[in-house]
Amino acid sequence: MNPAKPAPASRLRPWLMASRPRTLTAAMTPVVVGTALALRAHAFSAPLALVTLVSAVLIQIGANFANDLYDFKKGADTPDRLGPMRVTSAGLLAPRTVEIGMWLTFGLAALLGLYLIYAGGWPILAIGVASILAGIAYTGGPVPLGYIGLGDLLVFVFFGLAAVGGTYYVQAHALAAPVILAAAAIGVLTTNILVVNNLRDADTDRAAGKRTLAVLLGRPAARGEYALLLLVAYATPFVLWLAFGLSPWVLLALLSLPLAVRLARTVFTATPGPAMNQALAGTAQLLAVYGVLLAVGIIL
Repeated sequence: MNPAKPAPASRLRPWLMASRPRTLTAAMTPVVVGTALALRAHAFSAPLALVTLVSAVLIQIGANFANDLYDFKKGADTPDRLGPMRVTSAGLLAPRTVEIGMWLTFGLAALLGLYLIYAGGWPILAIGVASILAGIAYTGGPVPLGYIGLGDLLVFVFFGLAAVGGTYYVQAHALAAPVILAAAAIGVLTTNILVVNNLRDADTDRAAGKRTLAVLLGRPAARGEYALLLLVAYATPFVLWLAFGLSPWVLLALLSLPLAVRLARTVFTATPGPAMNQALAGTAQLLAVYGVLLAVGIIL
């Protein structure tokens, strides 16, 4: 008897795993906040917002494929790793297959980006090219930035400043101080996703020569970074209100504070393992909740 052919869902499952859907709020939330700011400035464009959202998600998926591939090649994804399964190291997809998927995903994002470049000009071109290059350079290339302690800065810049600022700019063709401040708030919360990831993987990263901040400075400092970034995020709505004249509705973001406190308690008390995986997913959820509440407050 011939063996049954695998169902389509089983063939797609490794790609879904490699895309890391639970973390895609890092791509979507900045677009939501940037679009809310554009709406407040009477510059909202639904087509531009939608294409920006899809392009941002594609760039992050491409970066996730790159991370899966290059961490495998550099020996960072070992059987001792505590995080979710990585498809390349698990043998679910061949390295060359993942590489092709990475380039196709980045290529589709670039194709959609042509419309955004037409609308926003060279600043959008610069952001798009830099975002793709950063997605590769995080774990790929001769000197991977994530391996020399620059991952946190990279995430803050591209998932905060560039993503929120670029979303606003492509619709409004300008920037303003409140936009940069809101972008920084989203950036620090997105960075905390990486902080939890690096806390969990500090031991295996150290063994593989991956010098994240959690490896370079130690777990106590990384936990302190997590708390500090939370403080920055939750101070931002007050600054937007009191210093820049936005409506006190922006304080709606504070409704997510109980979730932030619970996550901080887990980050400070849990040992590496399943609890840290839950904190990672929870931090991605916190970003989404905070971002949506802030966006609603900005619009109101």
